Amino acid sequence: MSDHRSFRSALGRFVTGVTIVTTLDEAGRPVGLTANSFNSVSLDPPMVLWSLARKSQNLAVFERSRHYAVNILASDQQALSDRFARPVEDRFAGVSWQPGQCGVPVLAGVTAVFECLNATRVEGGDHLVFLGRVEAFDHADREPLLYHSGRYATPSYAGPSAALPE
Repeated sequence: MSDHRSFRSALGRFVTGVTIVTTLDEAGRPVGLTANSFNSVSLDPPMVLWSLARKSQNLAVFERSRHYAVNILASDQQALSDRFARPVEDRFAGVSWQPGQCGVPVLAGVTAVFECLNATRVEGGDHLVFLGRVEAFDHADREPLLYHSGRYATPSYAGPSAALPE
């Protein structure tokens, strides 16, 4: 498959949530980036995954970190997503956060957060897939920020909720 633009466009038809993955570097400074490649993996043990481009300047920090947090953004946090998606000298300047139970940055106002042990990494072509064992989590009753076809979106609920098949 050589048509990367068309492939990316097809992938963009899948609606995702938007996350900011955070950790601390070796000097204890907060590091974070926007990612929409997040998914649940297992309930027992509780595990999630996300992926990071091999060309990311933050790859080595996340490979070495013992823990990280996946912060699920709320619908009013688009500016935060944009900030952590771009090269910024200090992405955390003026951003409200606190250390979570595992010591990694947990952003204020998110709809959910998963603090993970950096359990396993899997080669995934031009990305590295991080499998995290969830050691702490929290959630709030807030609308999530969504991403579809290269644009942000918010949910529009059409009817009563239905259970997804297992």
